[in-house]
Amino acid sequence: MIATPLEFIGNRLIYGLRIIGEVLTLLWRTIVSFREIPRNLPAIFTQAAIIGYETVPVASVMAFFVGMVLALQTGIELAKYGTQDIIGSVVGFSMVRELGPVMTSFLVAGRAGSAMAAEIGVMKVYEEIDALKTLDIDPVRYLAMPRLIAGLICVPILTVYADCVGIAGGAIISHLHPRLFISYGTYVDSLRIALKPAEIVIGLTKSFVFGGIISLISCYVGFNTSGGARGIGISTTRSVVLSFMLILIADYFLTRLLM
Repeated sequence: MIATPLEFIGNRLIYGLRIIGEVLTLLWRTIVSFREIPRNLPAIFTQAAIIGYETVPVASVMAFFVGMVLALQTGIELAKYGTQDIIGSVVGFSMVRELGPVMTSFLVAGRAGSAMAAEIGVMKVYEEIDALKTLDIDPVRYLAMPRLIAGLICVPILTVYADCVGIAGGAIISHLHPRLFISYGTYVDSLRIALKPAEIVIGLTKSFVFGGIISLISCYVGFNTSGGARGIGISTTRSVVLSFMLILIADYFLTRLLM
């Protein structure tokens, strides 16, 4: 009776450590393949278009309304104390340091990360990855490396764009809402007080790490897909859930480290 729960815990621990080891091994092999970047520029540009360019419309809507809601909720509360002039600081600080990187990464994980896992998963299930090995093509170099490079580059760029759109949305609602009516000049002055170079660097650092997490986890899950069409669906869901969890965990530790 005592051995059964201990055995279960031990098996889960070993399973978790094995996954961590496999992910780190994939990361190392991908980093080693960076020397092949010049040969894989077309694939990198293709993945950058999928992760970055095709995500811009959705990111625009998401960031604009997040900025508006943030300004509306905080502004009405600040107005009760006559301090609504600092809305620009609140929106700018929140978007650049926290909401921009996290919300953008969630969006990329749900849209592009799931597509990565599904695409690689299909190749694994239908033995296309084995065919690459037969042709002496390294699957990590051919599939994982371009996606990791694209994720590391595009997620920070998308985050900067989302920050700007969210700040603009906050400025518009702050100026037009009858209970706030903050001039654009006051909003910008408040924004300048909050947005120091260090805050921007922290936001970019987070988005860089999150981009790597999304690409790495999506590729790992894709490479370990099995079980036909059902397995592909499970892997797609698993990649999104794991990416979300690791983004939040990494966000906490990065916040503690960079404060």
